[in-house]
Amino acid sequence: MLVGAPPSGKKRVSLRSRVTLLAASCVAGAVALVSLGAYFTVYENLYQQVDDTLWQKAQDTVQSKWIAQTPSGDFPVGLFGLSGVEVALVDAEGTVIISDPRNMPPISSKELAVARDPEHPSIRTDGKTDSRVVAVGYQGDVLVISQSLAPTKKQLGDLALVLFLIGGAGVVVAAIAGTAVARTGLRPVQRLTRATERVARTGDLRPIQVDGDDELARLSHSFNLMLGAVADAQMRQRQLVADAGHELRTPLTSLRTNLELLLAAEKPDTPQLSDADKSEIHDDLRAQLDELTQLIGDLVELAREDAPALTHEPVDMYEVVEQALARARRRAGEVTFEVDLQPWFLFGEPHTLERAVLNLLDNAVKFSPPGGTVRVDLRPAAPGYAFLQVADAGPGIEDTDLPHVFDRFYRSDEARTLPGSGLGLAIVKSAAERHGGAVFAGRSADGGALIAMRLPGSSEPIL
Repeated sequence: MLVGAPPSGKKRVSLRSRVTLLAASCVAGAVALVSLGAYFTVYENLYQQVDDTLWQKAQDTVQSKWIAQTPSGDFPVGLFGLSGVEVALVDAEGTVIISDPRNMPPISSKELAVARDPEHPSIRTDGKTDSRVVAVGYQGDVLVISQSLAPTKKQLGDLALVLFLIGGAGVVVAAIAGTAVARTGLRPVQRLTRATERVARTGDLRPIQVDGDDELARLSHSFNLMLGAVADAQMRQRQLVADAGHELRTPLTSLRTNLELLLAAEKPDTPQLSDADKSEIHDDLRAQLDELTQLIGDLVELAREDAPALTHEPVDMYEVVEQALARARRRAGEVTFEVDLQPWFLFGEPHTLERAVLNLLDNAVKFSPPGGTVRVDLRPAAPGYAFLQVADAGPGIEDTDLPHVFDRFYRSDEARTLPGSGLGLAIVKSAAERHGGAVFAGRSADGGALIAMRLPGSSEPIL
């Protein structure tokens, strides 16, 4: 089972579905909160309005001068039917004094208690008739007024239905909008996903299309940069393998030819080689082995230079150049060095920098004529930067070769007859860039080659 794969039998919900579900859920939650708030607000207001209406009618009735002056037997109870309420006048014993038999309000002990204690009127909901009942004292009796709650509940039911329909429509619209937004907004993610799957499946490193300038567009752009870096690394790797194979073929072919010649000469009934021929073949074998050893060493060094930096420590370039000079002088022959060094310090890898400086010195010695002079100069040239320059008095670098002198395995026509692997200056370039610097090539004042390495740092020691 692949790591990160969903468990078998469980269907993974797509990101588009999750975005749609999230949008619909958020709208549903908001609509539900607003609807509940509106419903309960209207609920309280309607019921409070019923209570206020009943209280107001009861108070207006008991306080009306016209009703107070009307004999009890002539009390116009039927007038209350016009206002949608039921009215009865009851004494403390529960005897109905005045009422409309067709619209009799419910009467209980709570209403009778008001006749005995008129200072405490009552209001209640009667469950049997589903009405609101108000009782107030009136001339030693109790006036009972009730109003049906059916119209109020119908209004609340209609309101609930409207809120439900509006809320449902809002959720549907939110789901549709969420789907549209997810489809549009996640299109770059889908392209990125397809591109990733294509790269994993086929190794095709073509960039993907980038639209807009939002976060997803920047993500796609970064992915394209990553693809470009991977493609460049693959190209460099293939080029390195091809160039290394080409360079290794020559010494290996020569070694094989010489060895086969020596082995053939040792067989009976074959012409024997003279001592001079054997000595020449032995010298050629040693030279080819030395060239092969140097080439393999340079390849290993270049591969190490291409690896990420592991540790950095304070480096005194003055000491690094002096150590490289000590090694170069031992194999320089008649070539002399003219040195002008100034203090320079940086963070880096001493071994890497020393190998780069030694490659510069060996390259200058290789092209210098017998008795020639190699000039080595280290001095600050700009705030935060210093230049290490190595100049020789050799034939110099042709203009056509200048853009390629730091390429791997590149060798000019003049250099092909000289020993070397074509990797020395490539190692110098890699070391300089590894430390945040750069390399340059040109002509020296003596007409030879001038190779410069720019390095960041400071003229003061780094603590």
